Amino acid sequence: MIYTVTLNPSIDYIVHVEGLKLGDLNRMTNDFKLPGGKGINVSRILKRIQAESTALGFLGGFTGNFISDWLTKEQIQTNFTMVQEDTRINIKLKSETETEINGLGPAISNEEMQDLKQALSAISSDDVVVLSGSTPATLRTGFYEELIQIIKDKEADFVIDTTGKDLLNALPQKPLLIKPNNHELAELFGVEFQTMEDILPFGERLLEDGAQHVIISMAGDGALLFTKNGIYRSNVLKRPLKNSVGAGDSMIAGFVGTFAKNNDPIEAFKWGVACGSATAFSDDLASTDLINELISEVEIEKIK
Repeated sequence: MIYTVTLNPSIDYIVHVEGLKLGDLNRMTNDFKLPGGKGINVSRILKRIQAESTALGFLGGFTGNFISDWLTKEQIQTNFTMVQEDTRINIKLKSETETEINGLGPAISNEEMQDLKQALSAISSDDVVVLSGSTPATLRTGFYEELIQIIKDKEADFVIDTTGKDLLNALPQKPLLIKPNNHELAELFGVEFQTMEDILPFGERLLEDGAQHVIISMAGDGALLFTKNGIYRSNVLKRPLKNSVGAGDSMIAGFVGTFAKNNDPIEAFKWGVACGSATAFSDDLASTDLINELISEVEIEKIK
């Protein structure tokens, strides 16, 4: 089983406004609401590529019920920890430029933290846990490390998709995959990249520091996969870009869902690129049909 953990999920409220005027009355031309949160996105894409998962995390209030009901309709297994306060709402305002306003998230009590850790303790050594996204401000520092310790005690694999200290502190525990983009990687090491070649030593350093596989996404320049057997680059698929939300989560889902079946990082990378690209070309997360259409267009080249 693949488990996803979303510590700070959301409803993503997508609002389209033509000619936004600050300080004035604006009327929406279109709006829709979707379940949000990086681990939840991973579970939704896993379902589309016929890989089962169980979604864990904190949910609360009427907003939490919206997310839970949505995942039930998509036939995704869940075992959320219910909390007292409402799950947050994030606003994605699409006009001439895109503006995001993210909620803070609920306060999480010590008892609720313990309940989530208890739910995670049900995993076995055959499982993979995907830890994704930001943490609510009320969670104590190092909570991700506490979850990783449970995973390691069960001898399971884990993926971590976050930034900063949480990512660096996870590396000695040998995550199956990490996936910073080129900007996050530059910030992580306090450097600037001018060319793709500038990125290579830092991807290799993440392997040396403990990661089993590293994917560096580079937006319009494709993506890089770092493994112990070499470095690989994907081509860039061509379609109109529609969506900047969830493409990285979709890439992780494509990789993990495929790797869990065949243990082949190159094939897993190929599916990751197809899933990530398909979401970038969609209004919501990618459909199964579009993923299957794109997979034949993905080309992987060994560059080192």
